[in-house]
Amino acid sequence: MIRKKRVLSKNARIIFLLLIGLCAGDGRVLWSTPSQGGRGLVYVHSAMTLPKGFLESYFGTRYFGKVANFVTTGVAYTLWDVQIPLSFNYGLSRHLEIAFSPILYQDINRSGGNFWQGKANLPDDMFFSVKIGSFSGLESPWVFGGMVSVRIPTAQNHNIIYEPYSAGRVSAGVLAIGSYFFNPKFPDAGWSLHGNIGYWNHNDVGKKLSSVPEAPTPQTMSSEILAGAGVLYPAGSFDFSAEITARHFLSRPPVPAYSREYVSYFTLGVYYKAYPWLTLEMGFDKSLLVGEDLTDYRYVPPKVPNFPNYPSWRGVLGIKIGILPRSLWVSEADQLKQKVKDRQAVLEQMLKSETDVKSAEDELARIQAERKKIEEELERLRRLLDTERQKKKE
Repeated sequence: MIRKKRVLSKNARIIFLLLIGLCAGDGRVLWSTPSQGGRGLVYVHSAMTLPKGFLESYFGTRYFGKVANFVTTGVAYTLWDVQIPLSFNYGLSRHLEIAFSPILYQDINRSGGNFWQGKANLPDDMFFSVKIGSFSGLESPWVFGGMVSVRIPTAQNHNIIYEPYSAGRVSAGVLAIGSYFFNPKFPDAGWSLHGNIGYWNHNDVGKKLSSVPEAPTPQTMSSEILAGAGVLYPAGSFDFSAEITARHFLSRPPVPAYSREYVSYFTLGVYYKAYPWLTLEMGFDKSLLVGEDLTDYRYVPPKVPNFPNYPSWRGVLGIKIGILPRSLWVSEADQLKQKVKDRQAVLEQMLKSETDVKSAEDELARIQAERKKIEEELERLRRLLDTERQKKKE
């Protein structure tokens, strides 16, 4: 059955993007880059950064598959589009996080086959990101941040069908991030909303996108808006998320480019927190609105007949491992005890520090807030220890 494309007017696409960007406040550089670890949903970033000294790794895969037929023989086969990203994230300070995110493997989907037939990138491109975040008022549920990312072309092949546009040049983008936490004292213990809006410049002027000599090349830098919004719901050992991401070109690449149309996706995510240092992730993407295919296949290998210009669905599997600090590898009770000790030390330092008249009221409010947090964490520790004693009795 051939799926009819849903064609959107330019105004409808822009309105839809604005709604996405506004519905959660203000991200991962969304669907045009791999998952980059750190805090957030499958694609949408949280405005919270990793704490200072925390080192985290992410390893996963994203995949799409569909049964196709060879045109000449009619023999059926399954065409797979698989990507394997890796990421290392490190908290440099309370408000600063850096990430190194190479794509280890990427199918290029040309003439069938995979890496073993020379039809894949191993490795693909790599990303470097600097994220600032965790900016909020005292006891405020709103948290804000931003991110700058750079894509370094290390792959052999670019302009890949079924994947977001890439020209094989150094490209960069910026992202504004906003988050709202229903439990600002313990952000991970309650609902949270996250919104991203960003800009990506492909720096592709003059870059050949096709082996055909007369194929047009970019005359201006291609650029696009990236937007996304999502909600995260924690439920004990599991977290659940739902998000919408979209991309729209402000300056479209020339017709030999694949993936030069508007697209938006709806994603569901499930996260199993097996241990404080280990989280298993599973997600599912479903295309929402897809623009009409604008690629001219006279210049590039054609897509398989009856296939969409973007994947109609996509699966996501991942594993997130906390490497540092080593305290992540101890029990939750021990972590809470350490938190209480740390907060008591902060409180004592506040009480000993000298404050002038102007800042006295602000300092008093901070001290009261720290005391409340200590009391709440002690209460959580008491309940946790009671639960552990009850389990031992049973």
